[in-house]
Amino acid sequence: MNAIEVNNVSRSYGKVKALDDVSFTVGKGEVFGLIGPDGAGKTSMYRILCTLLLPDGGTAAVDGYDVVTQLKDIRRRVGYMPGKFSLYQDLTVEENLRFFATLFGTTVEEGYDSIRAIYSQIERFKDRKAGALSGGMKQKLALSCALVHQPSVLFLDEPTTGVDPVSRKDFWDMLGALKERGITIVASTPYLDEVRRCERVAFLDHGKVRGIGTPDEMLTRFADIFNPPGIEHEQASDVKDENVIEVEHLVKAFGSFHAVDGISFTVKRGEIFGFLGANGAGKTTAMHMLTGLNQPTSGTGRVVGYDIRTEHEQIKKHIGYMSQKFSLYEDLTVAENIRLFAGIYGMADKDIARKTDELLERLRFADHKNTLVASLPLGWKQKLAFSVSIFHEPGVVFLDEPTGGVDPATRRQFWELIYDAASRGITVFVTTHYMDEAEYCDRISIMVDGKIKAMGSPEELKQKFNQPDMDHVFTHLARQATRSSD
Repeated sequence: MNAIEVNNVSRSYGKVKALDDVSFTVGKGEVFGLIGPDGAGKTSMYRILCTLLLPDGGTAAVDGYDVVTQLKDIRRRVGYMPGKFSLYQDLTVEENLRFFATLFGTTVEEGYDSIRAIYSQIERFKDRKAGALSGGMKQKLALSCALVHQPSVLFLDEPTTGVDPVSRKDFWDMLGALKERGITIVASTPYLDEVRRCERVAFLDHGKVRGIGTPDEMLTRFADIFNPPGIEHEQASDVKDENVIEVEHLVKAFGSFHAVDGISFTVKRGEIFGFLGANGAGKTTAMHMLTGLNQPTSGTGRVVGYDIRTEHEQIKKHIGYMSQKFSLYEDLTVAENIRLFAGIYGMADKDIARKTDELLERLRFADHKNTLVASLPLGWKQKLAFSVSIFHEPGVVFLDEPTGGVDPATRRQFWELIYDAASRGITVFVTTHYMDEAEYCDRISIMVDGKIKAMGSPEELKQKFNQPDMDHVFTHLARQATRSSD
C-alpha cells in the first residue's frame, strides 16, 4: 500500500487555480520530492495532505485515511515542518517541544527516543528562546517538534531555506536516518543538491504535475527552469580602484563573546563582493555595523567615505539595503512602495515621478503600478525590492540573503539586475547560502568563528584549497569551526 495517494486534486483561490487535477503516489518509506517554481502550488498541496485545507475536487489519502473524512486519524500520523519553522520565538527550546508534544496528546518523555539523535544536539540550549537560535538550530528544533509524536509520514515545505550549506547537508543526513526507521518523507526544496537526494520527484508548475521521475530525469527534462545557462559578468574596470568600504580590525563583542573578531578588508566601487559564512559565523553582525545599525566594540570602518562609528546617519542615506524579508509593505501598491522608500531617501518629487515610470518600464511592471505588493509572485517582489533599494543610486547596496527560497530561473533573473547595478558603478555587498551564486561574485570572503578565513576570487579560492567548486570550498572551511553555531 502507498503511504500517499493523490487523485485529481484541485484547489482554487478565487480565480486563481493553485492546484489543477493533480495526481501522484508516494510509496511507504520513500523520500519523495515535490519541486517547482514559486507559486506552483506546493504549499497548497502540503496543507491539503496535512488536513489544514480542503480540496475543491478529487481525493487524497495519507496512510490509507481520507484527508476530508478521517482528518483526526491523519493528524496523529503526520509531522509537518513549514518553511518558516512554525516555532514560537518567545518560548524556549524546551517549551516549544513540550507545547507540540501536548498538541499531539503525548509527552516529550514518551517520544524522546524518536527525537534523541536530533534533539540531543540542541538540548544543552533548552532554556534559550527559539528566536535567539541560528537557522541551523531552529531547523533541528522544528524537526524535533514535528517528530515528537512519532509520525509515520513527514512533510517538509522548503525546510532548509536560509540555512548554510553545511547545516543543510547535516539536515539531509538526519532525514536519511529517519528513512532508515521507515518514515515516509515528502520534501520541497529550491536546492538542486537536495533534489538529488530524493528517490523520486514530482515537478509541479502552475498547479499541474508536468512530470514524475528520478531527480536526474526531471532536472534534465526541465533544465531551462532548474539549470538555466550561466551569465557572463565583467567587472567595471574604469572605477574599480576606488574603495567604497574600508574595514580595519573590526570587533563586536557581547560580553566575552566576540561575534566579529578583528576582521579587515576593502571593497571597490562597482565590485560584487560575496560575504559568506555559516550560520553564527558573524556575518550578519558585521553587516549591521557596516550599515549603521550597530556600533563596533573596537576597530575602524568607512562606508562610502563615512565613519561607521560617528556618521551612521549619513551612511544610511547613501546605501541601499535588502533583506530576505524583502522589506516591502505588502498592503501598499507597487507605486506607493517606490514613492515611500524614495521619500525616505530624500529624493525630490519630480525625480521620484520620472524615475518611477522608468523603473516600471524596465521591470515590465507598468501594468501593475497600482497592484498591491501582497498579490505579486515572490520573484516579482524580489525584483521590486532590489530595484527600490537602489532607486536613489546609492554607492553600495547590501543584500542579506536576497534570493532565499527562490527557484533557479528567477534567481538568474535577479542576478542580471545585480550585474546591471554593478555596471553602473553601484557596489554590491551580498550574503548568500547558494554556492552557485558565490561563483557569480568578483571576490568572496568566508567567515569562520568571527574571523575572515579566506578571501579572493572564486577561481583563486578553488585553486588555493584544491576544491572543484565553491560549495566544496565553503564546506571545507566551515567544517573547521570550533565554536557552536550559536
